[in-house]
Amino acid sequence: MRFAHIRLPESPVLELAVVHGDAAIIVGELFPGAPRRLQALIDGGDDLLERVRIAAEGVTGIPLELVSFGPAVDAPPIVLAIGLNYAAHSSELGLKADSAPTVFVLWPNSLSAHEETTTWPRSLSESIDYEAELGVIIGRPAKDVAPDDALGHVWGYTVVNDITARDIQFSEAQWSRCKSFDGFTPNGPFVVTADEIPNPGDLHIWAVVDGQTVQDASTGQMIRSVATLVASLSRSATLLPGTLISTGSPGGAGYSRDPQIFLRDHSTVTVGIDGIGELTTHCRVLD
Repeated sequence: MRFAHIRLPESPVLELAVVHGDAAIIVGELFPGAPRRLQALIDGGDDLLERVRIAAEGVTGIPLELVSFGPAVDAPPIVLAIGLNYAAHSSELGLKADSAPTVFVLWPNSLSAHEETTTWPRSLSESIDYEAELGVIIGRPAKDVAPDDALGHVWGYTVVNDITARDIQFSEAQWSRCKSFDGFTPNGPFVVTADEIPNPGDLHIWAVVDGQTVQDASTGQMIRSVATLVASLSRSATLLPGTLISTGSPGGAGYSRDPQIFLRDHSTVTVGIDGIGELTTHCRVLD
């Protein structure tokens, strides 16, 4: 199944929707007490998901062209991001992929949605980069899980753009701040349930900036697979339902290009993963 948070025309209220083709069905209207946010649906477990699936069958939806989107994952318990998980990306940044995953936390203010505009002050950074990433959403608590069992704890997948201020990244010992400006973690527009993605290690992932394809790779090029990451992270702390894990970016970052490509005033960046969706962000630089 495919879900999104949407706003109806002229409404400020976000609603959880089932997406069938080019139409969205409001989940909260399917039956009394139906969930109106993704986190509530995840917390309800498999039984609630199945009830929603059955209730949505045959229901006429609202054309997607009439709605706007909120973040697909809008209120996770935490966002865990993985750095240097593709050899090409770690090499182009001149950084070594360590024997253990590079892990940092993204701040909740950074979450933003498909077709939203992300702004930042020119005085703070002029080296803003894009990173197409596969987002993994945990469905069942994961603690000390084995890699062979790890995908059983995944609820679904989404698309993430891990926007990064490169100059700040290379001037500080930790990476949370340089990747957590307001709006720097667009995700969505859709979440696809895990049963729709039998192999998260075989997905085409790409990015286009101002009409130019700048990343074009496969999640099969990850140094550590989704299962390995979930298992590794679960050793030190319980991964709670709704946790969003951004699994790292392939090669092609703007920082490493000659000439460099950074996001500019009025830039548009679209990142996508086949089978999940395309996520577009508009950029404005404030003087």
